Amino acid sequence: MEMITSKDNTRVKHAKKLYKKKNRTNSYLIEGQHLYEEALASGADFKQIFVTEKFADIPNATLVSDDVMKFLSDAETPQGIIAEVSLEPSALKPEQLNKLLILENVQDPGNVGTMIRTADAAGFDGVILTAGSADIYSPKVLRTMQGSHFHLPIFQENEAQDLYQRLKTQGTIVIATTLSETSVDYRTLSQPDKFALIMGNEGAGITPETSVTADILAHIHMPGQAESLNVAVAAGIMIFSLTD
Repeated sequence: MEMITSKDNTRVKHAKKLYKKKNRTNSYLIEGQHLYEEALASGADFKQIFVTEKFADIPNATLVSDDVMKFLSDAETPQGIIAEVSLEPSALKPEQLNKLLILENVQDPGNVGTMIRTADAAGFDGVILTAGSADIYSPKVLRTMQGSHFHLPIFQENEAQDLYQRLKTQGTIVIATTLSETSVDYRTLSQPDKFALIMGNEGAGITPETSVTADILAHIHMPGQAESLNVAVAAGIMIFSLTD
């Protein structure tokens, strides 16, 4: 097997550019054995796979030197395998799904990845990110999701309010988390058959427009002295309260 040893190799330079969202038109990068195996199990389309000698037995892989792998890797310690995977939009539409998590302007990559993984664990049908949320194909989000984006569809919507109205038209109960005086304790909620749970921005919460559009405003009762919960922690509580 021939080895690529130059960082100036055309294929290597193309792959490196995929870390920037503007260059990501139809593919993105994943790193590590776990994400590779998740992609493989899901039937993902691999455009190219770069490996060091540790993974040289992977079919259709391209062997690269340790220096090239370090150049390609976003991790402090490269794991020895990086794959370029095709971006394939879901054939489904959000309106067709029963249990949705919506991340409205959630900006921290770790929070975004954690909430998507939690929704996956709870058996949600899909996740939607509004325009102000973190890039789901950034390395940190991908690492935190741990392959959950291969298990359930993830949609990106530019016009949040239009989305909410479409969902409501199709019988979806829109539930938004907020500390508003008009919100109800989440423990009093029933478990609708068709709902969308909205989690807002880390600092600002949901938008004023969303507080008007939502069917239900809910909060998590906190008997202690902390002013608020991390949004990913709050999402975990809400997600499982609506599904268990």
